[in-house]
Amino acid sequence: MDLLNFSVVAEYYPTLLKGFAVTIGMTLVVITLSLTLAIPVALGRMSENFLIRFISGVYVEVLRGTPLVLQLVYLYFVLPGVGIRLNGLTAAMLALTLHYTAYLSEVYRAGILSVPKGQFQAYAALGMSRQQGFIRIILPQAIRTVTPALGNYFISLFKDTALASVVTVQELLFSGQIIAARTYQYFTIYTVCMIMYFSVGYPAAIFVRKLEARISRGYAGTKKRRAKGGRV
Repeated sequence: MDLLNFSVVAEYYPTLLKGFAVTIGMTLVVITLSLTLAIPVALGRMSENFLIRFISGVYVEVLRGTPLVLQLVYLYFVLPGVGIRLNGLTAAMLALTLHYTAYLSEVYRAGILSVPKGQFQAYAALGMSRQQGFIRIILPQAIRTVTPALGNYFISLFKDTALASVVTVQELLFSGQIIAARTYQYFTIYTVCMIMYFSVGYPAAIFVRKLEARISRGYAGTKKRRAKGGRV
């Protein structure tokens, strides 16, 4: 018997593509929400208000200190016990968003702290409010610094969507599991799934590496101009 059964691939490829579309859709929605929500969480971690800082800290540490798969299971299987029922897709997207928001908030926080102190004084000297200065001056510099890290988390998220199969979301891996169990073509189906994941993950990794190299060259050029006393 051939290891790769192309007739099975041809028959079930539309189903796998449908699951792949769910995987990509989940990734795009979750990364968009996480990138947005992580900013206020990062600011909460840096707040002068003890209560806000404490709540933000607890949120981040709990989400980073427990397994993602447990968070998925908790939302889907435990919350119904207190009257909160979520379908599989909603539970998966919520768990992934909460999880990655916690991690990305720390990336943002590191980026904000890396901005030179003089930049904070600069927007005040220009007469900007704290909010205006943060949005126009501080945040763009911080995002530029952490862009490679954000790209790496995007790749991790794309792969972690496979965990949604635990709560019966018919993404790529879950679709593959159903087909493999039905046809007994485990090698064929899981190999195709692996290729499909790789077809997105590998190009994304190359893009992140090139982006990181480009940003590094930009920093090197900036330092060189500063050393020569040139205008930055």
